[in-house]
Amino acid sequence: MLDVAAQAEGWPDADWEALAARAATAAVSQSPYGEWLTSPATIEIAVRLTSDDEVQTLNAQYRHKDKPTNVLSFPMIQPDLLDTVTMNTDDGEVILGDIVLAHGVCVREAEERGIGTADHAAHLIVHGTLHLLGYDHQGDAEAEVMEEMERAAMADLGLHDPYPVRED
Repeated sequence: MLDVAAQAEGWPDADWEALAARAATAAVSQSPYGEWLTSPATIEIAVRLTSDDEVQTLNAQYRHKDKPTNVLSFPMIQPDLLDTVTMNTDDGEVILGDIVLAHGVCVREAEERGIGTADHAAHLIVHGTLHLLGYDHQGDAEAEVMEEMERAAMADLGLHDPYPVRED
């Protein structure tokens, strides 16, 4: 079972908790960890929707990049331990990690793409969840795998393709 808690400070009123839960569930279902959704263990993800300033502070502190970014992920479990995570829990709960989104960056990117802020936030939560699951996009092969899972998760949500092929 997946339990997602969302906290939205300074974001417009919406059911962010439900959106975050749907997005994270779609991401997990597209990964090899989809069986977690029916596991007796509870997998927990915290999503914080906050300001550009807070994200810039976190980005500077943890990634040494002194600027806001759209999404940050803070995994609590090493990728090599993910396969056994639901089998080795004492209390039936596993904290997968935290995802943090920057409001201003999210709004600007949504406007640039011609999509709603909530839809873009859903994509960023999908993206962040995949990072919590150990996926990355540093190399072309890794990026391709991650982007395909993001596309599939977004399709499951009935939302846009976050990586459309552009004809120049």
